[in-house]
Amino acid sequence: MRMSPPDAALFIENRARLCEQLEAGTLAAITSNLASPTNADEFHLYKQNSNLYYLTGIGQNETSVILFPKAQNPSQREILFVQESDPMTVIWEGHKLSIEEARERTGIENVKYASEFEATFRQLAVEAETLAFDTNEHPRLNSAVATGNDALIANAKGWFPLHRLSRLSPLLTEMRMIKSEREVAQIQKAWELTEAGFRRVLGFVRPGVGEWEVEAEYIHEFTRGGSHGFAYSPIVASGANACVLHYTENNQVCQEGDLLLMDVASEWNGWKSDMTRTIPVNGKFTPRQREVYEAVLHVMKKAERLLRPGIAISEYQEKVQRVMGAELVKLALITHEELESEDWLTAVRRYFMHGTSHHLGIDVHDVTAPHCVVEEGMVFTIEPGIYIPEENLGIRLEDNYYIGATENVNLSATVPLEVDEIEALMRS
Repeated sequence: MRMSPPDAALFIENRARLCEQLEAGTLAAITSNLASPTNADEFHLYKQNSNLYYLTGIGQNETSVILFPKAQNPSQREILFVQESDPMTVIWEGHKLSIEEARERTGIENVKYASEFEATFRQLAVEAETLAFDTNEHPRLNSAVATGNDALIANAKGWFPLHRLSRLSPLLTEMRMIKSEREVAQIQKAWELTEAGFRRVLGFVRPGVGEWEVEAEYIHEFTRGGSHGFAYSPIVASGANACVLHYTENNQVCQEGDLLLMDVASEWNGWKSDMTRTIPVNGKFTPRQREVYEAVLHVMKKAERLLRPGIAISEYQEKVQRVMGAELVKLALITHEELESEDWLTAVRRYFMHGTSHHLGIDVHDVTAPHCVVEEGMVFTIEPGIYIPEENLGIRLEDNYYIGATENVNLSATVPLEVDEIEALMRS
């Protein structure tokens, strides 16, 4: 088997935590993402609704769950609905989870087929005072595409116009920001494959290889290790391409004397890792490249000391920008006077224009609450960068950290990062 799914205890615990927070008389329902067509008769690779996956561990289409802690019939307090397979589906798409397999995967005893969802929902909603639904409230969302949950909400409003509606997103966001030990174990496994891919690439990169070839080395290692692949669209950016933050064409040839920025990572069982490394194409940093690299590394290490329980993300970002500003002065990219002016942030953003950290989990840019304050149990990236288009030079470094009670745990601590180590590995 390619990979073993997480223990059902993870999802049992997640559902129990959510149900504890639901107001009395609330029925919660979440359904799967819709399959998204490309052209003709083809569809994009399917990606499950993250909140539904967090509660069930089911990644396939036509999946729904009803949670009704106060249902009169105890067997109806948790109900899972899965796609019903048939001979034609098996021929064209392969095996779908059976009812028994879905029970084992999720720990939900009452499992039905998706065709029974509407009748079951309408029957139970009569007992409920409030209907709670999932919506995508990620602050970075910018999409007008309707979801399966949007359709469910619209239907429910028509069926039960006088019921009170409530939002599951705030509850699930607060829950997902704090990672359990089982979740961290999935991220750690993803990192093992990410590290294997990076070490493979260190022995492969040289002048004349294509960025696309480097991408292929990573995916070979990830899939060989059992992962379903990249955690996100890989960025393999040589030379000036590294100054494009979301460069994903990966279609240029790596040149002598250039740096290669690689923002590439693996997933495991749906949980993500997130790595960025920048290496010299020829295996040796120039003095200027090393100088800028060491500046980014210094900011990264300082940020790790700042990212501790109690600090607001907005305050943390400003402090990191101040640290970066001092490094930019040393690199003669901005002046001391600019850093001391009222418009200091504009000067810093000329060379460091993105955030330093984001939550990591089932989504690579995992959910976050407004005005987030760092807490024990969260997992963050730390990813400072300096981008100098006039020098065709862009350097970003990124590791992932679990926020512990007394200190942070670097989940990527064994992945080469220091200049001397990278050069030594590329020579070997």
